[in-house]
Amino acid sequence: MLKKVNWKAVLYLFIWLVCLSGLVVLMGFIEVRKSAVRCTDVKIYIPGTRGFIDRAEIDVMLLSAQGPLAGRMLSKINIHQLENRLKANPFIEDANIYADMDGVIHVAIRQREPILRILNLTNQDFYIDHNGFKIPTSEDFTARVLVSNGFIIENFSGKVDTIDTKLVNDLYHIAAFIRKDSLWNDQIEQLYVNEQTEIEMVPRIGNHKIILGDADSLQVKFRNLLAFYKNALPKVGWEAYKTINLRYANQVVAERNLSAWQTIADKRAKAEAALKKIADSIKLTKEITSTVNN
Repeated sequence: MLKKVNWKAVLYLFIWLVCLSGLVVLMGFIEVRKSAVRCTDVKIYIPGTRGFIDRAEIDVMLLSAQGPLAGRMLSKINIHQLENRLKANPFIEDANIYADMDGVIHVAIRQREPILRILNLTNQDFYIDHNGFKIPTSEDFTARVLVSNGFIIENFSGKVDTIDTKLVNDLYHIAAFIRKDSLWNDQIEQLYVNEQTEIEMVPRIGNHKIILGDADSLQVKFRNLLAFYKNALPKVGWEAYKTINLRYANQVVAERNLSAWQTIADKRAKAEAALKKIADSIKLTKEITSTVNN
């Protein structure tokens, strides 16, 4: 018994084959057309604000890879080689190059985006980018990012590389967390690793240090810090504590700045004395007025 033919499926298959054939013919036509087109211009796109790489440096890299491009036949230009030459630069995260039918070569660059600068124990200086890769610093550009120093033993080979130690991986996650929050991005300016390899934060406002410990439970720790900032510091001032310890996620332990608290106590005593003096003066005035009236 013959099976019923699924004509709908046959039609879809036929349409798919026609489209595929058309695409192959079109691609062949484009390649033939390109073989007769010369490069008329090179346009370079580098999104974002000023960074490690500018157009002039891209021009130099393209020139060193294959010589001048303008005026050459597109068929004689190795686009893949140009892309690889650009991607070899430690400050370039990705490069995409293509040529249009008018002979214009388009070069789109995505730069690496640093979020943390590390100064290790041997005075090696390098960045961590937003993807967690170590990248070198530049003599021509300094990124405005968090700085971390102290007892950091992570080494840097000078080339783009992955993070080796848990400590620097924690620093990376803390920097990424801070960067996403405008409040903490404005308040925290430095990460310091002490002798116990605990991570401390140095704030822009206030002389206290904030002991974070590690990168565990960051959401909870920063929520506790915000609550402390809102509820405790307004009553006594930013200089009242010298250490705010967030090492344990379920509590905040603050160490008083004794000299600041003495100053606060002195000011409070003076204020109370002044209020008492005013109260005594008011009481005396009332007594005099009462005596006169009688």
